[in-house]
Amino acid sequence: MTLPEVSVVLPTYNRAAYLREAVDSVSAQTYRDWELVIADDGSDDSTRAFLSRLEDPRTIVLFLAHSGNPGAVRNRAIERARGKYVAFLDSDDVWAPRKLEIQLDLMRSRPERRWSYSNTTEIDEKSNPLPAGAEPSLYDGWIVEPLLTLRASIATPSVVVERSLLDEVGPFDEAQHFGEDYDLWVRLALRSEVSVVSEPLARVRNRHFDRYSIDRLAEFVAWVRLYGKMAGIMPDSRLRSLCMRRRAEQALVLAGQYVDRGDHAAVARTLIASSTYSWRYLDWWWGAAKTIVRPVAPSPLRSLYRRWRG
Repeated sequence: MTLPEVSVVLPTYNRAAYLREAVDSVSAQTYRDWELVIADDGSDDSTRAFLSRLEDPRTIVLFLAHSGNPGAVRNRAIERARGKYVAFLDSDDVWAPRKLEIQLDLMRSRPERRWSYSNTTEIDEKSNPLPAGAEPSLYDGWIVEPLLTLRASIATPSVVVERSLLDEVGPFDEAQHFGEDYDLWVRLALRSEVSVVSEPLARVRNRHFDRYSIDRLAEFVAWVRLYGKMAGIMPDSRLRSLCMRRRAEQALVLAGQYVDRGDHAAVARTLIASSTYSWRYLDWWWGAAKTIVRPVAPSPLRSLYRRWRG
């Protein structure tokens, strides 16, 4: 049996309103040697009915029990994928017709760069384009530091990676419930240079209300974990130090989230736990002190402080 050149990994959960457009954008690719592996995370709307009607023999549908874990869902699709390259698409996003053609041509022209990504544009829930913001910074080559400092931003549906590289660094971290894509990009960037396409080859849907990543508290718990993990795999002390500082900063934000929820015990636990790796940063002590004082400070004083900060 002839294997496809590209496996498109598409996770979905209750996305009936958007899924057809995503699937159609794969079918419309000018590059035709692909398979589409859709992993359904236990949808209970009409998503499953739509998936059951797909007739393209290049499409594989995996019906999974619901986990609510995007990394785990993508990994089940990756395990089934057979292509030399793996491309990612989310079920509410849309590819440009020449996306695979352009990125594969670029990767073949620079075989030492074993993954690539592209610029993107944003659309709303009705697929209308959103006003363009500041021009994004697109980094190529060795991009570990721009990723760690969030200067480089990589949208999941823009990424194509050699399957052999993905096997080397490992799949999505299923214990990383938020930022699991960012975690993978850093691990890819540690192993290989990356190529970038300045043309927007994916449209990312950013304004609807059924996205996975809406739990702000869990998001910052995940960022603290992620930077701790990154510190353990960085190849030099400068990058390790950068990760530890980022971890300390995210711990302060997490403590602030607990303050906003009135969970003072969690504030104390977070600050005590983070002090073991943050004590060397003077600005962390200042931030911790403000976090502790904020709940008991008089309201006029808090308002004055917010005005002063602008």
